[in-house]
Amino acid sequence: MKMSRRAKRMQRNHKRNANKNGLNLTALMDIFTILVFFLMVNQSEVEVQNTDSVELPVSVSENKPEEQLTVLVTDTDLLVQGRSVAQLSAVKLGNEEVIPSLLSELEYQASRTPIAEGEDSRPVTIVGDKATEYSVLKRIMSTCAESGFANISLAVNQKQPGGA
Repeated sequence: MKMSRRAKRMQRNHKRNANKNGLNLTALMDIFTILVFFLMVNQSEVEVQNTDSVELPVSVSENKPEEQLTVLVTDTDLLVQGRSVAQLSAVKLGNEEVIPSLLSELEYQASRTPIAEGEDSRPVTIVGDKATEYSVLKRIMSTCAESGFANISLAVNQKQPGGA
């Protein structure tokens, strides 16, 4: 049976394009290399939010912090997750055991995060300068406990064995 011109032309084009259907592995390898490099650079252990104005106390504890709500006490501000909720000078002057602005922010944060199964309270990490007054830390901890964040951790730098 005789083939039409169109069928012959399609057969020729099919043979010509058969070699071009392979996968371009060079571009694919470039993408994977960039992806692996990105993942290696951004992979790290949990680090507590820290600023230059806060010098953490030193501890011999081996426990690493987990990702959780952070209350940061600088020399001027009281921050929750990086958002200022009170001036430290106003906190020092207050007489009540609970800090109202911190309490409202923590209650808002509590409404956004459910309590983990098997836990009776939410976790919070307090990051404070080692020169922060104990009375201020005590009031912050009382406010955290009042708002349902009773699983409190204090952020510290790990002391190296045999070091000062």
